[in-house]
Order: sequence, then structure tokens, then C-alpha cells
Amino acid sequence: MADNNENNEELRIGVYVCHCGSNIGSVVNVPDVVEYAKTLPNVVVAKEHKYMCSDPGQSMIKQDIRQYKLNRLVVGACTVSMHEPTFRAVLADEGINPFFFEMANIREHSSWVHAHEKPEATLKAKEVVSSAVAKVSFVRPLDMFEVPVTRSALIIGGGIAGISAALDLADMHIPTTLVDKSPSIGGRMAQLDKTFPTMDCSICIEAPKMVDVGKSKYINLMTYSEVKEVEGYIGNFKVKVERKPRYVLEDRCTGCGLCVDVCPISVPNFEFEEGLGPRKAIYVPLVQAVPAIYTIDRDACIECFKCVEACGSLQAISFFQEPEIVELDIGTIIVATGLDMWDPTPLEEYGFGLFDNVTTMMEIERLHCAGGPTVGEFVRPSDGKLPKTLGLIQCVGSRDKRYNEYCSGFCCMYTIKNAMLLKWLYPEMDITIFRIDIRTPGKTYEEFYDRARQAGIHFVQGRPAEIQEDPETKNLIVSVHNAALDRQMAYEFEMVGLATAAIPSEGVVDLARVLTVPLDTHGWFLESHPKLKPIDSSTEGIYLAGSAQGPKDIPQSVAQGSAAAGRAARVLNAGKWEIDPIVAYVDPTRCLNASPKGKCTMCAQACPYGAVINQPGTGNPSQIIPAKCHGCGTCVAECPANAITQYHFTDGQILAQIHALLADKPEEKVLAFTCRWCSGLGADNAGVSHFQYPANTRNIMVMCSGRVDADFVMEAFKLGVGAVLVSGCHPQDCHYITGRNKADERMERVVRQLERIGMTPGRFRTEEVSATEGAKWARIMTELSTVVKEMGPEGVKAENEKMRPQLERQLRRIREGLDAANVLDIFEARLQGVKTETQQAYDRGLAQSVGGDD
Repeated sequence: MADNNENNEELRIGVYVCHCGSNIGSVVNVPDVVEYAKTLPNVVVAKEHKYMCSDPGQSMIKQDIRQYKLNRLVVGACTVSMHEPTFRAVLADEGINPFFFEMANIREHSSWVHAHEKPEATLKAKEVVSSAVAKVSFVRPLDMFEVPVTRSALIIGGGIAGISAALDLADMHIPTTLVDKSPSIGGRMAQLDKTFPTMDCSICIEAPKMVDVGKSKYINLMTYSEVKEVEGYIGNFKVKVERKPRYVLEDRCTGCGLCVDVCPISVPNFEFEEGLGPRKAIYVPLVQAVPAIYTIDRDACIECFKCVEACGSLQAISFFQEPEIVELDIGTIIVATGLDMWDPTPLEEYGFGLFDNVTTMMEIERLHCAGGPTVGEFVRPSDGKLPKTLGLIQCVGSRDKRYNEYCSGFCCMYTIKNAMLLKWLYPEMDITIFRIDIRTPGKTYEEFYDRARQAGIHFVQGRPAEIQEDPETKNLIVSVHNAALDRQMAYEFEMVGLATAAIPSEGVVDLARVLTVPLDTHGWFLESHPKLKPIDSSTEGIYLAGSAQGPKDIPQSVAQGSAAAGRAARVLNAGKWEIDPIVAYVDPTRCLNASPKGKCTMCAQACPYGAVINQPGTGNPSQIIPAKCHGCGTCVAECPANAITQYHFTDGQILAQIHALLADKPEEKVLAFTCRWCSGLGADNAGVSHFQYPANTRNIMVMCSGRVDADFVMEAFKLGVGAVLVSGCHPQDCHYITGRNKADERMERVVRQLERIGMTPGRFRTEEVSATEGAKWARIMTELSTVVKEMGPEGVKAENEKMRPQLERQLRRIREGLDAANVLDIFEARLQGVKTETQQAYDRGLAQSVGGDD
């Protein structure tokens, strides 16, 4: 890419402030922000536009780049998650390095969260823009790394979403490995009798696709297997998959079933029949299993060896099998782990597990299915008789703040489907559905609901408070407040079904750690952006499909499976792929290991990706492999010699932001360091949700809380800040595996240091905030602001002044960073109003570039 910005070229910065319709302009005085931006060093033009991301807005910027010879760009608008790529592309189109751009978020972090403090919101917007100008003044040109792509895909999960993705990739002749932890693919859809709203036979639809997967020459099917390790990066993942022993040899088993006929052991079939029917110790999960290979349940097997005798000359049984690790080279990964159904046992008022005839909707599904344990005869568990009255209760464990506050999405239609099917099979059955309300967002779903009412199915608005059992008849009494009649009522049923919540599949927490993909607060895999990248995870090259990301019905799962295959194919068919250059770099002249006596291992210990070549005692300085570095910056903050920097988030760039944000009345402010993936998105979520909090707060975004150096905190307090927050992911959700843990360890030391020098408790905090916890973010900001307000400006000033000598001693090495000295000289000179040589050079645009070699 062409680069019009040599190191000695004059800095010419353009600042553009967006109204975002009225989203920003109705709160922030945009013209005032523009006029302020014109006064900032090296800003040669500042303008406003109604919609800066629109084609006219972008065209205006491009025209100004040519007219004013701009070589740096700042846009004051929305979150980096939304339009950072848009404006980087504007620079690239004009032949300028795209990393010469900085976004100033004045929507999510200002106008939307300070709607009732318009003057303060405008002041904050000015300072946020000033911070962006300060940072962009010290950026260096970066070029994307190009890496080869291994043309093979991995899909984790063999439900309908994973099956759809695998078949689409196979149609493109892309080698694909499909891994499922069960002995057969099929997932939840294989358990269903009919599907709404068409009432098609579920297995009739899915089984042909399952067979296609099994016979495709482009699909390597690995069932009864689990992903254990994932290393590498987009296009070049190294994956270890554990094949669990079936004790049946896959290449010899013909699926004849003779072994089952002679097996003397039967156990409840919880895996497929919800425990309502039995299976043998040697089994296939379902008749249409793919692959049709038997598995021995060693927990149930008594090793009578009758199966061995029945297998005869095939000799397919082997009790000597051990787990096997298979290593795969993979280009992209699709996560399609599906969902589980919530166990309603904790909901004691409904008596599940206590009353025989209180069942779940999935148990009802298996009872009326022709392939189920009763061969399609719908009977109640207590006496095996057909119930004449049936109550179905919606939202059991869903939309309930005690358990799962989200709507599970498909339950309304799923319950209506079961009611419709039973009404067709047994027209005289009296069926009542208890609901909070009915949600029918899909195509022809509302018509399906109408058909249910026309068929005579009753709907009662109200969440039942309690179920009691008649001990003689085993009938059930459902107590509920009927909203339509506005009175408490009791209904008697011979059987009750609970539509339980959909929850994340078992094992996703461990898998998320293996993949370094975060989960949301409910345990679903978190998408990169809910609107712009709903299929992508935050880890490049890993995509989400179906109910891995949240509850989905069958059409949505199929669509997402195909969408994920399309996203993956973009990479797999490219041959080569560009990856982000925001990585760490070691200055070999400063590394302690450059001396033969050096034995430092701090960077290697900090890196969770094995990206550091560390050879202490050899005289070889540590090195970082760019393609393996994920850019968390943890090693930068851990390095005791300040020998490491992180491109685009250098010490100097972050210090420039700190100084810009704290230039005026620092004692009244709260300064927050946020990670890009969780707490930063949590702050964005607060904005999207319009959660209000005080406007004296200022944010600096880094890639990971592991990047936040203790010196940044100390420098902020030396400058007089009121309070500081370091926020990151929940540790188990850290995008960089251990980055948050390293940050916690470092900040615990900072807390002790600050306490020793007399800081008031509460002025410095570390917090974990997920991308969905906007309310928590607003609460934390409010609490920190309260601490500052209670101390008052004079109290903060006095305490900071008392701590200053100790803070300066703590900061005695801050200038040793690769670019920190220049930045500090500039801002200290500006603060003193002195035009030093460095300041003059900065004003002329001749400030030294930062980082390592180009």
C-alpha cells in the first residue's frame, strides 16, 4: 500500500464531527466541538456533517485529503466497532496508511449517556476528540501481515446448523471436518416429531442431510469426539481432537445390530428418549444414526462378552480401545454447539421430579413421536393412560430473573405445535396453554397461532404460581391469576407439560476457553457485533452458527449454518489472508536477555499464545513472532526493562491520551481504561441502552486490560485525576485467555502501593464488565463519580499533592518506554507554556516516529 507519510512529513490532521442525525447533535453542540478541534495542534481542517459515514460524508473527507494534503484523520462519531473499518478504507482509497486514523466515540460515550447534561456532554466530546488527536499525532504506518491459508474447515457440533454448514462447504469442494461429542450427528432436531409451522416430519427432513454428510468425500466425520486444544490464528489453526473410545471398531462395524439383541443390560435412555425408554449397554442413539456404528457404555457394561460372540468373524468389538488424539491443520472454525433444555427441578412450585405427571415439553415430544419409547401412544407417566386434559405452561425458566431472564425464542411455537399435533391425534383432548404472551415473529407463525385457536386450544394469559397434585387421581391442580378475567383461578389437568428454557450446551465454557472466544452473560457465544458481524466471533477465523450464539429455531439455524459457511469460505478460497498488524515488538537493544547473563522470562510467561521466542542465558534478545501474536499487549506491560511496545497502542500514544484527557480540571474526573472486547463494548452497551451516568468520566480503550501498565495509573494520579478504573472481561471470558488474570495481578500490586502512600479507598478500582453489562458499567461510573464528588476538588488536589513525591519515585522509569520520553516532553512543555526544541519539532510535524523498524 502506498504511504504518503514519511517520518519527517508535516503532520496535517483533519477532524470531522458527526451529528448522526439527532443521535449526537440533539445533545452535543457539534459546531462548538468543531471550533474547538480547530485549535488543537496540527489540525488544519475541522468540519461537521449530518451523517459522516454516508457517501457524501466520506466524499467530503476524500476531497479535503486532496485539498488540504491531510495525512491523519480523526472522526468524532460512534463506536470503533461500527465504523472504524469505514474510515480506514477512506484513507486507504486516498493512498494513505489506514492506521493513520482514530475514532472518537462521542455517541455511545457522550450524547447517549449524558442526555441530561448537555453542556457537560459537549465538554466531554471536545476532550474525547482532543484525546484522539493526541493519539493520532504519534501513530506510525502499519502494514497488514499476509499469511497463507490452510484450505480446510472445522465445524464443532453436528446439529442442523453444523450439518448445513458442512454440506455448503463440501459443495464448494472444501475439505471439512465435522466434530460432534455424541455418537451420531443430528442434534436436537433429530429428537423432534414434527416441525412448526409446516408440521413436516423432522427426521424425514434431517435424515437425508445426515446421510449426505456421512457419504460426502469432502467431509471427515468425527463423532463421539471433542476439541481439546486450538492454537494459531486465522488460516493457520492447529487443532487437537480427542476421539473417545467406542469399544467398537468403526472400520469393521456394519451396524447390523446383532450385538444389541444379545446384550442383557438395559439402562434409561437419557441421551435421546429423556429417560422415558430404555437402551442397551451397546447402542446407537437413534435408528437413523450417522454413522450407524455402535457404542459401548462402559459404565453400564458388565463385560459379559456376549456382544463379542454375536459379532463373530467381523471382530468389531474391542475393549482395549483408548482415547486417541488427532491433530488437524485448519483454516477456519465454525462453532455450532447447539443448546440444552433447562432442568426445571429448581422450580419447586411446579413439582417437576416430585409429581409423576408433570413433564417437560421434550418428554411430551418423545411420547407422541412414532419413533419414541411408546411408539407414538401418548400416555401419562403415572398410569400409562391417555390423558383427557392437558395443561402446557410457557416460559418455565425463561423470562424469569431467578433463572434465565431472556426469551428462549422458539418456545411459543414449539408448545403450540405440540398442542396442535395432539389435538389432531386426539380431537377430544382438552388442551390449555398458559402464557405470558405469545411471540410469533417468523414467517406464517401468526397464522399458525390462529389455527391453534380455531382448533379449540385454549390460551390463558398468566404465569401459574403453583402446581399441586391430587394424591388419589394423580391429577394436577394449576393455580394461576387469569389476566383476562382478573381473578385467581384453579385448573385441573391429568397431565402438565413445561416449556423449559433453552440454555447453552454443556461444555461450552471449556470450549470457549480453548477457542479464546468470549461468552455473553448467559453463557452463549458472543458475536463480534450484533448487527454488522452477527456470524463472526471476536477471534478472526472463528464463526458462530445456530444456537451456539443464542436460542434459534430450525430455519434460523439452517440460515446461520449457511451464513457461517459463506463467511468461512471467503477466507478458505482466498489462498492468503491479511491479519492485523497490531502486535508486540521487542527492542533488542533494551531486552535484558541481550546480555549473556540475562535470564528474564517475563514476556514468555505473559504470552498465552507461545508467540515469544525466549532464550535466557544465551545472549539472544527475546523475539515475538508476529503471526502468532494476538496483540493483547500483556507482555508490554509486564516487561521490566520497557523493551517491548505494541504497535498502535504504544506507551507514548496512551500517555498522550492520558495527558489530553486530564489537561483541564483532572481532580473532577474519572479516567477508565477499557478493553476492546468486553468492558469497552459494555461501555458501548450502556450508550445503546441510554443508561445515564455522570459526564465527568473519560475512557481510554486498549486491546486488553493486560496492556494497562502500572505507570499509566500512576501517571494519571500524578496529573491529579480524581479516580481511575481498570476494566476488562470476566476472567473466564478473556479474549486473550490470561490477559485479564495478568492485569489483576499487576493491579493488585498497584492497589497496595497506592494504599501505602495514603490514597483514599475507592479512588482506584478494577472491575470485570462483559459486553452485555451496560447497566453495570453505568453503575460503576456513578459510584466512582460519587467518590470524587464526596472528596471534592480541593480534597482530591490535597491528597494528590501529598502523594506526588512517592508517585514520582514510582514513575522514575516511565521515560524508558520506546516513545514515552518524546510524548512526555511535549505535553509537559505545553503545560508549562514553554516552546522547547521538542515542542517546536512537534508543531512542525517532525516528532520522532514510534515503534520498531518499518
